[in-house]
Parts: sequence; C-alpha cells; structure tokens
Amino acid sequence: MKRVLALFSAFVIVTSATLSSPVSAGIPFFGKNDEQPTLAPMLEEVTPAVVNISVKGKREVRQRLPDALRFFFGPNAPREQVREHPFQGLGSGVIIDAENGYVVTNNHVIDDATEILVTLKDGRELDAKVIGTDERSDVALLKIENAEGLSEIELGKSSELRVGDFVVAIGNPFGLGQTVTSGIVSALGRGGLGIEELENFIQTDAAINSGNSGGALVTLDGKLIGINTAILGPNGGNIGIGFAIPSDMMNNLVQQLIEFGEVRRGVLGVRGNDLTHDVAQALNIPVNRGAFVSQVIPGSAAAEAGIESGDVIIEVNGQAIRSFSELGALVGSIGSGQDIELGIIRDSEEMTVDVTLGSQDTAVTAAAIHPALEGATLAVASGQQGIEITELEERSPAARIGLEEGDIIQGVNRKRVTSVADLRAAIEDKQGVIALNVKRGDSSLFIVLRNAN
Repeated sequence: MKRVLALFSAFVIVTSATLSSPVSAGIPFFGKNDEQPTLAPMLEEVTPAVVNISVKGKREVRQRLPDALRFFFGPNAPREQVREHPFQGLGSGVIIDAENGYVVTNNHVIDDATEILVTLKDGRELDAKVIGTDERSDVALLKIENAEGLSEIELGKSSELRVGDFVVAIGNPFGLGQTVTSGIVSALGRGGLGIEELENFIQTDAAINSGNSGGALVTLDGKLIGINTAILGPNGGNIGIGFAIPSDMMNNLVQQLIEFGEVRRGVLGVRGNDLTHDVAQALNIPVNRGAFVSQVIPGSAAAEAGIESGDVIIEVNGQAIRSFSELGALVGSIGSGQDIELGIIRDSEEMTVDVTLGSQDTAVTAAAIHPALEGATLAVASGQQGIEITELEERSPAARIGLEEGDIIQGVNRKRVTSVADLRAAIEDKQGVIALNVKRGDSSLFIVLRNAN
C-alpha cells in the first residue's frame, strides 16, 4: 500500500450515521404501510445499472539477477530479467448509456487487462472492451458487447452537491456481489492527496472496502454524482474517509473518450498555488480561498484572455474554486477548444473572463520531445512566431546546449515550425545532427543537438 492511501479494484461508500428523524432529513421513500422510511424503490430502479467487473491479464515484473549469476556471464550480463505474471482482479462499474452499452469504471480496475467480463445484477455475464482510458484522472470507459435489456443511471450534477447531502454507494466489495451502503458528503474539492494526478474528489464518510472501485455514488433520488475510487486507511480498511470522482468531471472525460477514443485535455496556461490567508491579507484580497495565479504562460489561453499574475480564480463556469489543484482538475477534464467562464478577483474587485482553452500542445516539457531539451518548458509564441522557451532550469541539458529563457525556436534545419507538434515531428524525422533555428532578441542563431535516434 502506498502511504496510507489505497486504491481498490472495487469500492463502496457507507456511513455509520443513524437517522433519528429520517423523514425530516429528506429521505423521500416509504414502505407499503407508509410508516417506515426506505430507499428500496429507488434502489430497485438504480441497482440494475451497477455491474461487477472481473478482469484477467498479464503484467511485467522486473526481477534483479543474483550477483553470482552476473559474475558467471561476465560484465555484459543483464542486471535484471523481465517476466510476465498473470493476474486477476475484481471491481465495479456503472452503465451510463444502455443503448450503446457504455460502462464507466476506474482505470486501475482494468489496467493491463486482456479479458474483461461484466456481470449484471440479473446474473448475465457479458464480454466488454475498452473504448478509452485516462490514467491521470483514473477514469475508463468500456463497451459491453452484444448488450440487450440494459439499465442505465441518470446523470446528476455533482456541482450542485453540498456538504451534508445524503448519498448511497453501490458496488462489489470483496467480490461478495452487489452491496448497497449509505452516507453523507463529508467534503468537496479534495485534492493534494497523491492518489491521482488530477484530484477533485467528493469525500464521504462511507465504509470503503476492496472490490468497490468504479462503483456508483448516487443521490437519494437515484442520480449518479460520483464514481467511487479510493479510501484513506492505514491498513487498507475503512475508517470513514472515502473519495469519489465527481460526475461532472467524469462526464467531461467520457464524452471525449466516446468522440476521440482519448482525452484531449484543455490547458489554461497558468501557474500558481492555493490562496492563503496571509497572501490574501497582504494583497488585500477579499476572499481566503481560491487559486492564486503567480505566472501566466506567454501565448497560452490565459494570456490571450487577459488573465494576469496576481489574479485569484474563484469560479469555473459558476462552480466555486477552493484551491489551485481543484482548478487544475476542473480545467483538465474539459476538452481543448472549449469555452469556459472564469470568475476572478483582481485589485479587490470581482470580474468574469471568457477563455477558450488551449490544448496540451500549447505548453509542454521539452524533454518529451528530445533528451537534449530537458529542463526547458515550451509554449507557442505570441503571433505564432515559433516555440518559446518560457522556463529554463539552470545547468540542465537544454541550458548546456546554449538555449536561454525567452529564445524562440523558429525552425528545425531551416524548416519552419509554428507549434509544439511541428517541433516534435520535425525532430523525430531527422537523423544525426539537428540544427535549431533560434531567434534571441534581434539576433538569429543556430543551436546544434544530436538526435538520439
């Protein structure tokens, strides 16, 4: 287990809270005699859309070779060997589109699987295939083959949740079969946990156990508002702190997976951190929570929209922003080219800014393009003049070959490049020596690097 955070192949959300006055608490359903509150009518509608997922596959396992064996084979002997080991796993999933057989689950439930079997509540077992995954947010979309007579869960708006709302979780803990539990929303916008790269979790006091990841978190009227994902537990068991991916975030990602087979993530183009009380007081900012912008990347969507360093982003499309990680998760789940409205505070005044999100191509780490460029951060220069070095680490490989912050790469071997994709393609196509055509202030120069290929 990594730290005290656990991802399970399946996961359920429960609470130990008892309701002394359940009717006044808002539970809307009653039994036949209208005397005892019950969630049974809602669950009878919803539970057929929650499925059990079993997977099989093989994973590579690296094993260090004994020193004696390496000595026997000499200095050129490999230091480790790679073997494939079979694995099996269990999890949960949610049918969100009965007509097309689409099932949402967690990426870690089906990662590396070569066989995926979906078991419905009525006992039917159906094969499924992967449509697309997003490892950074731990979302995966499956399609059930030859599906007929499926049920689906209506999608709710997680942005409308409030702390204290009652929720119900459905999943497959420990492979027992479908299990239903209940709880409340304990917190919203949880991030910085180190579970996923993009974190904007709903926290609940649910009892979460192994086997429930990918299961449904629903409201009392049976609408899907989260995909159960992980727990906080020192021994892998429930301590009443569980996390679910919000339905709004999941739906943004799923729509991209359906359309493109991949996530084409939107990029705002800002750097910053959480707004603290000290910073708010020093800058006379009338709020204590939000995403403080310390830097705007030149040529980015934020720069084009007029976002400035020192701005505090407090809303995205009307949804409150509590931290910089929450801003990153929300924007990162929205597709590139999409229009969003940001609520910001500038000079103690609230205002709104319309932004058209860029793509991941607008700002990347250069090491992904060529090892000699490691330490540089790239972005499209304003006016599409080339690729600007927006940041450069001291004594990095990129600095050692002569690049400087503010340089604009305009070509590769005299072939013009106007996007990061152009630069990547031009370098990949070249063998041997590569000459970057660089503009530095009013001067032009060549910087030579050798292709690792």
